[in-house]
Amino acid sequence: MPRFHAPYMEWAKKRPSPRFDLAVSNVLACSLEDIEGARDALAFSGRNDSGFPPLLEAIAARYGVRAEQVTTAQGASGANFLVCAALLEPGDDVLVERPGYDPLMGAPRLLGANIVRFDRDFETGYTLDPERIRQALTPRTRLIIVTSPHNPSGVVADVEALDEIGRIAAEHGAHVLSDEVYLDATDATMQPAARISDAFISTSSLTKSYGLASLRTGWILSSADVAERVRRARDVVDGTGPIVTERLAALAFEQLDRLIARARALLATNGAMVRDFLRGRRDLEWLDPRGGTVTFPRIRGVADTARFAERLLQERETAIVPGHFFQAPQHFRLGFSGPTDRLAGGLEAIGAALDAREW
Repeated sequence: MPRFHAPYMEWAKKRPSPRFDLAVSNVLACSLEDIEGARDALAFSGRNDSGFPPLLEAIAARYGVRAEQVTTAQGASGANFLVCAALLEPGDDVLVERPGYDPLMGAPRLLGANIVRFDRDFETGYTLDPERIRQALTPRTRLIIVTSPHNPSGVVADVEALDEIGRIAAEHGAHVLSDEVYLDATDATMQPAARISDAFISTSSLTKSYGLASLRTGWILSSADVAERVRRARDVVDGTGPIVTERLAALAFEQLDRLIARARALLATNGAMVRDFLRGRRDLEWLDPRGGTVTFPRIRGVADTARFAERLLQERETAIVPGHFFQAPQHFRLGFSGPTDRLAGGLEAIGAALDAREW
């Protein structure tokens, strides 16, 4: 029998494609026409031993670090895996938030590490509490994994909390991996470079915030020492990134301000629609995500939303993510980063299903 390291990813790949897909969290995909000069940039040649140099320089300039502190990867998940591969040994302990995104647990497990959980609660607004992390530390803790904005709630972590977690990790001889793949789609003024240190690592990609998921371009911001360790781990994973993708990604970075404006305009419209819907539902409890592309409501009096999500998909052609995939079964994750008309149809279907109470 196969061992499932990321049940959510398996579900996401095998589920039917619905009419109204509110389970996805990528910003609406760009077309080739959205990237000026994309067709001319396509080429199969170029030096790419440790990342396409123009892309490394572009990422470094964007986030205020040196190029030697940047490592490219296959999306944010690829970046997270490479960090784990570079820093972990079998038997190490890894602290991971709950609720959380299951590939962030699957990668350490695949490498033989042990998962230790700490909680981010609905009742406290999914606050990232450094004291909970301190209490969860073990003598074998080597890595602490957090997300900001939080996946699945969309809540942005306080800068002070992230700084304190970095200090805790440094004191313990551990590292912090902060997955910030949704951060650029928010209005938060959190500059990852301000926290990068020997202990603190940030990962992201063009996937979620820019509508460029198909490029699979991710990156790691770290100290130069950690970056070198990550590159050596990559030598045995995929060697280096595809030159075609990284050429296009470098071109996209030249136009990133326009692309993020596109994404934020879409999310502002869709986010307002979702908030209006949630405010009108007395049967739902929710927190304003303030960032990212998802929210994580729960249904009053319902212990597990799996049946609700199943009926919604089968009978109303609408997809949401059951909360059990994030270790919070009373919730469901609702994405609002796709076409506005599809979002409207999906919200209408959710409302009708809640009213019918047929599940």
